[in-house]
Amino acid sequence: MAGKRIFITGGGSGLGRAVALRYAREGWRVAIGDVHVARLAQVRGEIAAAGAEALDVVCDVRDEASLQAAADTLVKQWGGVDVVVNNAGVALGGAIEDVPLDDWRWIIDINLLGVVRGCRVFTPVFARQGRGHFVNVASMAGLLDVPYMSAYNASKAAVISVSETLENELRDRGIKVTVVCPSFFKTNLGDSFRTPDPRFRTVMDKLCERSAVTAEDIADGIYLAVDRGRFYVLPHTEGTFAWRMKRFLPRGLYRRVMARQTRGLRPRGPKG
Repeated sequence: MAGKRIFITGGGSGLGRAVALRYAREGWRVAIGDVHVARLAQVRGEIAAAGAEALDVVCDVRDEASLQAAADTLVKQWGGVDVVVNNAGVALGGAIEDVPLDDWRWIIDINLLGVVRGCRVFTPVFARQGRGHFVNVASMAGLLDVPYMSAYNASKAAVISVSETLENELRDRGIKVTVVCPSFFKTNLGDSFRTPDPRFRTVMDKLCERSAVTAEDIADGIYLAVDRGRFYVLPHTEGTFAWRMKRFLPRGLYRRVMARQTRGLRPRGPKG
């Protein structure tokens, strides 16, 4: 695997940083993109300290030209790229009647269209090479029916659908696809978390802190999935079990089970 090249959006922190360092330890050339310049510089230094060749580009997944510039830089400096991780994302919680449509547009623009833009820009690069691998970071929320997270769920479910479609569409061009569906884990996603009800931030923080799964664990799963050509990365055992229940149990029974399991997501106490 030495000499292979990977590009990661949202690579300046959280899961993106963990993936970057995982691949750096394996001797890959690692490029990271992010809107946060200071975070990029810090992680680039960590990649270099791990002994890997590092490249950082200021990149906003809301801007296709920004992603195209990143692709052009990779082609110019490294001759292309082998794996693209569409990782950048944000979170949003709240009751359906409380979340404004502007926040729906915001999360869809980043979580869904950010992945779409990444795939649009890098598919021609992969096609010219005759090979490549997309890793699209979704969420277990895209497979399940988590209450008070409708906008987030919808954005991640769409990422899963796009990924499933592209797995079929791009296979004959030598391009592979993996979709990653973690549940809650310790990350900095809360930094960008929007909600009209501050009680949801407390709930989210507790669920993330309680998780035994780390960003590094998920990065390990991504590395193995790419190495073995797997489509799904499902890092959380409980989430995977719930998804299987959804697929195989009668809808009414599944709904009752999920109602019990998601009681902790329902905020308590007064707003504000």
